Amino acid sequence: MTPIRPDYLPFGKPNFSEAEIDAVIKVLRSGWIGQGQECKAFENELASFIGAEYVVGVNSCTSALFLSLKALGIGPGDDVVVPSLTWCSTANAALYAGATPVFCDVELGTMLATPALIAQVLTPKTRAVIVVHYGGLAADIQAIKASLPQHVAVIEDAAHALGALYPDGSKMGSSGNPTCFSFYANKNLSMGDGGAIAVQDADLAERLRLLSHQGLTADAWKRFAHPMAALTPAIEFLGYKMNLIDLLACIGRVQLARQGEFQETRQSVAEYYLHALSALNVGILMQSGITDVAHAKHLFVIRLPIKQMDVSRNEFLLELRSKNIGAGIHYSPLHVMPFYQQYAQSPLGNTEQLMHEIMTLPIGASVSLEDARYVVAQIADMLAHKNCDGVQNG
Repeated sequence: MTPIRPDYLPFGKPNFSEAEIDAVIKVLRSGWIGQGQECKAFENELASFIGAEYVVGVNSCTSALFLSLKALGIGPGDDVVVPSLTWCSTANAALYAGATPVFCDVELGTMLATPALIAQVLTPKTRAVIVVHYGGLAADIQAIKASLPQHVAVIEDAAHALGALYPDGSKMGSSGNPTCFSFYANKNLSMGDGGAIAVQDADLAERLRLLSHQGLTADAWKRFAHPMAALTPAIEFLGYKMNLIDLLACIGRVQLARQGEFQETRQSVAEYYLHALSALNVGILMQSGITDVAHAKHLFVIRLPIKQMDVSRNEFLLELRSKNIGAGIHYSPLHVMPFYQQYAQSPLGNTEQLMHEIMTLPIGASVSLEDARYVVAQIADMLAHKNCDGVQNG
């Protein structure tokens, strides 16, 4: 039996260096910690990194999704298609805007929505589809866009997918659809919290910027740096308090510069997991394309062969937790949760199968190959005591 490690291994611990700490100290000493020059610099650097014309920094990916819907005029009486296999923010953004979420299924292998699966739930009231790039694997956004009526907007939930590549090789965020990123504590780029919206249209970018900051035509930095702006502040429409601040953006700038380093770490761990778990030959499956360079690898999702095991996925996960391994479930489908059942219109077969099989293993900028070896060793020890004989790797 593999000895149990003394410390807990989180599934996605951020990696902060002295450079991030120094950046925060610099901003604190500047006396300006709100929305200012660091935010602007981060937006410009992120836009260059992903190949977008404009980036609008906000306080979370939830806000990014909500503001995208609002900027596109989507609200009461409109339907918004979202996958059920996602974090609640995706559906909640539609509800915050006054629209109705309509849940769609995903493929078993990719765990992504496809044009055909989206088409099954389109209604005459559908005004938008939020495409989730689950785990860091990019959906075929061009095929989805081409399959939809022209009046249906596409918004991309790229909370998992900074650094991913679309099937055509272009960078995540460069598609022209509002693409929403998360910089929460466990994400590929972590500032503790925060988000951004990437767009290619100048007018849409300006509307998103105004919506994110109370509808003010001059934000606090402009009013400070340009005294004339303070004399005539204008509010053109109802906005929200959802802007990014310099205290977070300065961390994001350093994290952005370190993405190559982080991607190498994730790649090595993903490749190890793939080969080591496959070598167990017990039927553990992994999300399609998990070791491809196009995959951002925010999550490493496996599917357990529960029909051949004498233990449930939940029991298996809790055993890993008892061994100080931060295994997780991403996610319990929304359409089966009590609150969202009112929006569930039909069974979602693939999602309902995945809900019993999927489990997330630790991966991230702070997860080492030694950590990954420990995880696989504990899985092997556990499987040796489960009934997995005769199962072939899929």
